[in-house]
Parts: sequence; structure tokens; C-alpha cells
Amino acid sequence: MNLLQVTASKVWRGHEQKIIYLYEEFRDKNYVTDQLIICPIDSELYKVAKEKKFNVIGLKVNSEYNLIFAKKLKKISQEHNIDIIFIHNSKAHTLAVLSSLIFGLKVPLVLCRTLIKRVDTNFFRKWKYNYKGIQKIICVSNPVVDVLKYAVKDTNKMCVVGSVTDINKFQKKEKNGILHKEYNIPSDYKIIGNIAEFTDFKDHITWVKTVEELVRRDNIKAKYILVGKGELEKNIKELVNQKNLNDHIIFTGFRKDIPEILPEFDLFLFTSNNEPTGGVLLESYACKVPIVATNAGGIPEVIVDKKTGFLAEVGNPIDFADKVELVLNDQLLQKEITNNGFKFLNDNFTKKVIAKKMIDELNDVLKNN
Repeated sequence: MNLLQVTASKVWRGHEQKIIYLYEEFRDKNYVTDQLIICPIDSELYKVAKEKKFNVIGLKVNSEYNLIFAKKLKKISQEHNIDIIFIHNSKAHTLAVLSSLIFGLKVPLVLCRTLIKRVDTNFFRKWKYNYKGIQKIICVSNPVVDVLKYAVKDTNKMCVVGSVTDINKFQKKEKNGILHKEYNIPSDYKIIGNIAEFTDFKDHITWVKTVEELVRRDNIKAKYILVGKGELEKNIKELVNQKNLNDHIIFTGFRKDIPEILPEFDLFLFTSNNEPTGGVLLESYACKVPIVATNAGGIPEVIVDKKTGFLAEVGNPIDFADKVELVLNDQLLQKEITNNGFKFLNDNFTKKVIAKKMIDELNDVLKNN
């Protein structure tokens, strides 16, 4: 199989990391004869792929109706004898359909979908999900499938292949106090943290309210760390200020050293209210960090409640605070859920496991063509 992975995304999030993971595993396991990534030339993905010496082509992407991009997609596919085009975001989905419709691209299209979001809100969006060239839609969790059922007529072409992480990136299991030193946190204080972009569905408001409740109870000596950046960061900082929590909550901004700082957390507090899965939860498993997360979206497919972590009610800071105290006050429970989580990760969400599932789905498309 000659495989082309394409995205028009310029950001660096879990899905872009997933493209890197799949490329590496497809290569290392000889699942493909040849493979190629097409992405925006000014994207973080392009930079990372070039650094890793991947076969990558960077193109300018001004809009999802960029006909120059669509035409080049067909030309590159012909030049590389591509058997399947694996699409990784909505704009690339549109561009691939335009390439097929206008420029005669004949290569089978497979879409990877990770968002829990209705797509039947306008005619064109609904139409492109039912376009005959889209032969399979690989979803990251069952809630993604459920929301697509409103738009996709042939639900048989949808399947679920879960999220992925690379456990080899997270070798550090023991704390060395780097966050305590960097932010002058007393050595006897716990660190409760979150790593997420400041966007609406990450629900940092509930996260801050949970901290407010924990501080009010005064049962745990802890500092609370938010890692990430995003359009709502200023709003959350204002909320923290309004609630007089500046001495308790630390904003680190975007960090590239997640494998170094995540193991420093004593607990990962995840309050997202509509998460497809939450790749950072898998990273917490890899680092053996206890998790309290929301019972929402695809999170229950990643967290087995009371076995690999604890689930709390959406938007309920009291429930979150109760679960945080329960976990942090029981060291045996922490050891049990982190060991279970590590095993659950290895059995279900490693590069090896997910890449095999993914290539099986792609081969199924190839066989039918």
C-alpha cells in the first residue's frame, strides 16, 4: 500500500501527534510500501515531520476551498501512485472531495474523525460526509459515531479505532521536583494539574471552581497547575483573580516538556465536558499519575470508573473535589488505579495496538477497491 495522510490543520494538538505516531508505526512495522504526509507548510506538523526526516510535502492552505491545493493533491497522488488518501481534518476533507469532484482524483478516501460535533447543520457539510469517494470513516470513539449518525446515511462505513499514545516517550516515572523548584512550591505540597488548550469544551471554569472548593475545605496542601494556551486563557485568569485563587493556581503557558513535567503531578484533574477521548489521559496512564476526569463524551471509553481512575459529573465541582480528596487520601487506591491504568493503556491504546487496528481498516478499503 502507498498511503497519503493529509491535513489542512496548522495547530499542534492530539490529532497532529497521532499522524506522527501512525507514520512511525506504519514505517517500523512495514505496514506500507511507501507513505507521504501533505500538510500546510506553515504548520507545526510540517516542522516536526521535517525534523524527523519523514516524506512530507508542505503546501499553502488559505481556505478549505483552495482549488490549487485540491489540484496538487491529485497530481501528487498520481506521481506517488497513492492507493489510499487518509484525511485528518475537516478542511482537508473538503479539499479531497473537491479534488475528486473537479479534478478527477480516483483514489479511495478514508476520513479520520475525532470531534463530537454535529455535521448536518448545512447541506454541503452533510453532502461531503456522504460523498461516494469517502469509503470509510474511522472514529476515535463511539460518541463520535453517534453524533455522525445524524448526517451519514450509510452507517456501515463508520468504525471505531481509539486514541493512541507512545509509551516510549514517557519513560520518567519518578518525581525529581522540577515543578516544585521552578515555581517555588513547598516540597510537602501536592501538585494537581491539567494539560489542555484553553477552549470552551475543556471547561476550565469547572476546573477553577473545583480548586475553589478544595481550597475552601483546606484538607489538602496543594498547588494547582494549568498547562496550555488558547483563546480563553485571559478569561480564566480573570476568573482566578475574581475568586482570589492567584496564590493557588499557576499558569505555565504552552510547554514542550510534557514527558518531564507530567510525572510530577500527584493527580491529573480533567474537567472537559465533551471530549472525544482525551489523549492526555493516556499519557497520564503512561506516567502512572492518578486521574479524576469527567463522565462525558468518549472519556468513559478511556477511564474505567473506580478501576483505572475516577469519573465525576459534568460541571459539578463538588463531585470533582470529593473524588480528588478520595484519591489523594488513599495511597493504596492510587497505586491500584495507576497500575490498572498502565495495563489498560498497554492493552488498548499504544502505537502498536492502534496502528494495527488502523492498517486493518485501511487494508479493508484497499481490498474492496
